[in-house]
Amino acid sequence: MLKRIPPPDIRLGMYIHKLDGSWISHGFWRSSFKLERQEDLQQLRGSTLSAIWIDTEKGLDVQLAAPRPDAARVSPALPVRSSRSPRTEMKVEMTRALKLCARSKAAVIEMFSDLRMGRAVELTQVVSLVDEICASVLRHPNALISLARLKKADEYTYMHSVAVCGLMISLAHQLDFSPDMVHEAGMAGLFHDVGKMAISEQILNKAGALSDEEFDIVRSHPEEGGKMLIGSRHVSALVLDVCLHHHEKCDGSGYPHHLVQDQISLFAQMSAVCDVYDAVTSDRPYKKAWGPAEAIQRMAEWKGHFDERVFQAFVRCVGIYPVGTLVRLQSGRIGVVVEQHEKSLLTPVVKVFFSARSRLPIIQTIVNLADAGMDDKIAGRETADAWGLKGVDELWSGLAQQKKSHFD
Repeated sequence: MLKRIPPPDIRLGMYIHKLDGSWISHGFWRSSFKLERQEDLQQLRGSTLSAIWIDTEKGLDVQLAAPRPDAARVSPALPVRSSRSPRTEMKVEMTRALKLCARSKAAVIEMFSDLRMGRAVELTQVVSLVDEICASVLRHPNALISLARLKKADEYTYMHSVAVCGLMISLAHQLDFSPDMVHEAGMAGLFHDVGKMAISEQILNKAGALSDEEFDIVRSHPEEGGKMLIGSRHVSALVLDVCLHHHEKCDGSGYPHHLVQDQISLFAQMSAVCDVYDAVTSDRPYKKAWGPAEAIQRMAEWKGHFDERVFQAFVRCVGIYPVGTLVRLQSGRIGVVVEQHEKSLLTPVVKVFFSARSRLPIIQTIVNLADAGMDDKIAGRETADAWGLKGVDELWSGLAQQKKSHFD
């Protein structure tokens, strides 16, 4: 027997016969299926569908389903780091994260190659990789996502996927997602740009301006990625949705479907922020990277691009002055942000090493701007070029300067 019910009444175990609404309002490529995944349940409840048809002969009936919980939030909050599981020291996690970045790059290259060739992805390996990235971000949220910015231009597509995976995990954690949904956010970040595999490297790495035809080709990558993921049959509707819609904007000026605010899923809104942040803070063949704090400021000024609540949550993840930001203190000392304060966006830990007054190096000192009695504070951000400074990334990352990639 077929029944038409509102999305909030949907339950695990029901058989979905039909979804009332356009495909872009729900993101499911299947029209009929048994609802067995928690993430699919949350996707349907949070959709803009007018109604859902269920088949009670193939699945649970409304009367047989468990009563709805009283809690307003579908997902329980992810357990936050507590005194029982303190944050790992930044320098310790940096060492772990560096090795993880190398493994992740190799895994993503293999995974994307398989998808490009139409081969099935080894899901166990992908899940394991996302688990490792989740664990790193939860041990210390700034280590891996900061290191991943140090990618070279020719490895951008692969390390960008790793970086967005880490950023999505951190943002999902900030938004109090359940552990399963945090993992799903990581999966979405890892696969979001897989469609770039359908575009020639000559276009992706072109140093000059793209022609209109080339730009149209680049803009096809969300849908090309969607085809690959549908063909693999191993990813959820949430992951597919992010692949298709990470370039949508709240004002409808994005692509490929020109969705507006409420038509864009929360996961896609999250991916839009994470994707842009890592893109603009990475060196590309056609442009030099923005500093992380400059990126945050500029992105905050864009009107109609991001969901404001999602962007504010993202800033709480990376900070107003993210790790790697060059800052000038009121004392006249110049330093680089090496760690975020867990509760205050304006008082990070800074490694000072240069005097703005004498324009000479000073003894490197760690300054925690959140310490009691600390009367120094950030006066503004700076650029290395303005002061002729070299090797700033090595100061915060602890990595020795080297010609080859950090992730080889």
